Amino acid sequence: MIPDFVRDLHRYGDRPALLVSGRAPVSYADLAAQVVAVAARLPGPRRLVAVEAASDPQAIAAYLGTLLAGHAVALLPPGDAAAREGLEARFRPDWTFRRDGGRWRLLPSGRPAGEAPHPDLALLLQTSGSTGQGKGVRLSGGALQANAESIAEYLGLTPGDRAALVLPLHYSYGLSVLHSHLTVGASLWLHPCSVRTPGFLDGLTEARCTSLAGVPHTYDLLDGIGFRSAALPDLRLLTVAGGRLDPDRVRLWARHMTERDGRFVVMYGQTEATARIAWLPPHLAQTHPDAIGVAIPGGRLSLRGLDGARLDAPEAEGELVYEGPNIMMGYAERREDLSRPSEVTELRTGDLARRDQDGLFRIVGRLRRMSKIGGHRIGHDAVEAALAAKGVAAAVTGDDRRLLVAFAGTAVEDEVAALAVHATGLTLRHVTVLRLAELPRLPSGKVDYAGLRGRLEDRGPDLARAFRDCFAPARVGSGHSFASLGGDSLRHVELSLELQRTLGHVPAGWETMTLAELSALAPCEGEGSALGSDLVLRALAIVAVVTQHQTGWPVYGGAAAMVVLVGLGLGRFGRVALVEGDFARFFRPLLRVLGAYYLILAGYALAWGQVPWASVALVGNFGFADPTAREMLPHLYWFVEAYTQMLLVVALPFLWPGVRARVARDPFPFGLALLAAAMAARLLGPELWPIGGRQIFTLPWVFYLCALGWCVATADTARRRWIVLMAAAAVMPTVAYLGGNWYGAWIKYSALLAVVGWLLFLPRLRLPAALHRPILAVAQASFLVYLLHRLVPELLMPALGLDLSPGVTDAVAVAGGVGVGLLAAWGQGALLRRAGPWLAALGRAMPLRGAAPRRA
Repeated sequence: MIPDFVRDLHRYGDRPALLVSGRAPVSYADLAAQVVAVAARLPGPRRLVAVEAASDPQAIAAYLGTLLAGHAVALLPPGDAAAREGLEARFRPDWTFRRDGGRWRLLPSGRPAGEAPHPDLALLLQTSGSTGQGKGVRLSGGALQANAESIAEYLGLTPGDRAALVLPLHYSYGLSVLHSHLTVGASLWLHPCSVRTPGFLDGLTEARCTSLAGVPHTYDLLDGIGFRSAALPDLRLLTVAGGRLDPDRVRLWARHMTERDGRFVVMYGQTEATARIAWLPPHLAQTHPDAIGVAIPGGRLSLRGLDGARLDAPEAEGELVYEGPNIMMGYAERREDLSRPSEVTELRTGDLARRDQDGLFRIVGRLRRMSKIGGHRIGHDAVEAALAAKGVAAAVTGDDRRLLVAFAGTAVEDEVAALAVHATGLTLRHVTVLRLAELPRLPSGKVDYAGLRGRLEDRGPDLARAFRDCFAPARVGSGHSFASLGGDSLRHVELSLELQRTLGHVPAGWETMTLAELSALAPCEGEGSALGSDLVLRALAIVAVVTQHQTGWPVYGGAAAMVVLVGLGLGRFGRVALVEGDFARFFRPLLRVLGAYYLILAGYALAWGQVPWASVALVGNFGFADPTAREMLPHLYWFVEAYTQMLLVVALPFLWPGVRARVARDPFPFGLALLAAAMAARLLGPELWPIGGRQIFTLPWVFYLCALGWCVATADTARRRWIVLMAAAAVMPTVAYLGGNWYGAWIKYSALLAVVGWLLFLPRLRLPAALHRPILAVAQASFLVYLLHRLVPELLMPALGLDLSPGVTDAVAVAGGVGVGLLAAWGQGALLRRAGPWLAALGRAMPLRGAAPRRA
């Protein structure tokens, strides 16, 4: 059957049919002539013709002309080559009408003719694809006509109406606007661009449009362009479909249209019903804003239980079922399906609905939008509604492992996660929260749930979760950066490893990028990319420490390089908290260091039967305690004590507001002053504090290295980098000479001079991608490797009775020392992840820190 709105175009003569800004109107007579001309080019047996459904008079004429010729049409999104290729692969159209080289052309497929479509088949549309690839929907000419007539009837369309067609024509809602207006001889203003396009309101006014059809997202966009404050004297009708509009928004728009003597009509439908199933009479919008209303003229709605039984009781809840002349013939997956007759007598919508005492239907959920997690059935729609009630516009999807809550707006991720947990009864480890600039949408304006599920499946380690775990219990928002959160060198390595896992590389400058910016980065792969030199150095330094402790080889300077890296971390990250006077944030990273340290100390205390109080007080490196008398831990652990003391010394000047203000303006001079003071302490310390060989573990002996690290971090110009290098070139020979003037000292301090130059002039090092993960893993575990590596040769190997040759013993001790640290780091990470929900709950009780400062 050829629809009447195609066959009878000529009836409306010179009345305008299609209007395009800046061009002469296309009358019904002109359109009818163009339609007949297209039909004349398509003689012969029934074929499938693909038409690029642009909002353009030529494309519309091609679509209508193909129908007039008796062929079946498959509509394509305009300019979407991937969609065209997908349709060609599935349905093998015989002809395609599309833009080619800037002109509209009718192009043959070049393949043998496919099986003829069924005589009733007029149109093949594809669903919006919320479950992935859209289904092919077979629609008859009778269904197209019935749907158009029904819409025209309940909207009261007349030849004097003019619709602003802003919806895509390959979308059943947009196509129904065309059909219903052609049915009554009304006209359409074609606007193929977004309503946000400059000049839209002026064009709407100049075209004298009386109606506008939109999806919920359209109305968000209209708010952004001041639509409700525009004059628009001819506008009498607004319609919304294509998804649920928030009830408060329905009231708002209904009130707006009532005040201007117009109507706001809420509608509901599916492609399988040629677009329209139900409508809400406009006088009910204020009192029943959450309802879809009643069946369209000629249709019937009912509810069915899970057993298929009809549910007639008021307030019963079941699957919404529609019957009417506009329902589809059936689905199609391939060309052969197009020859099948109608196979559907009723449409099971898949939506859960309830009918109230007044006979109005309202959608309460989606049958298949469910997750079953831990035995709980979680309705995604219900979670969205719960979040909306709290003012969070979110899209929820997921599987039977976890939910993904994507949202746009000013809310904080932790707060959204807490709301989702409260709404679902799940734990935080079952909820992933993703903040986006705006929710992804299909061309129809509906949320792209398939795309969001892809993020859930492909996202891998979640950066937001990693940041929250790393900085727990502090609250983390998308506006925070590593630097603004007071990151330290240990966290720096952990998150660098997470970035490598997630993105395939560690972006330059990521430390000052906000979490939102990092999450928006696309993963990349390649033969190699750059790592921060400090990360590579950290891994090399700890391996050097383990090797030197076991073998005595002259790989000196590993621990000293780690002190330089401490200063580098303080200068890069710690000073943010210092200049803000936030000492709690500055010292918080120390808690992770001391936690592991005191566990080691407790083990020694249990083994010795006495407590090494000097180490408990973190003053074992002062030289008054004796490890052989078990008054302190072995000298191996001097680094933890010195690290704590360095933090205290660096923080002390920042008690004065003047120092904070000066460092906030320029941190480099502070580093030079710190270096000068530290060198004075290094030169005078042995004279003022004569403790013999134990002085190498004291703060005055090593603090200048920390100060050098600060200078490296804050040397932000080439001139300053050369100043630091020259200072290091003066310092290193001095301390080598004062350190005994032996070959080991010269090896050590020459290596440290090279380290400073490396960090200054080669801050990132390009390495094969295969090396990134192991380097970062060792760097991340470096502190635990330092604490635990001697347990392997001194405890584990003797306990196992290993009797190996010296070379093999050394190899096993070194590899085992690194390995036990890696294992401990993995266990620590697992423990933190398990503690995540508790820490997040604690964090929600803490004030939210300010967002990260923008990068200069």
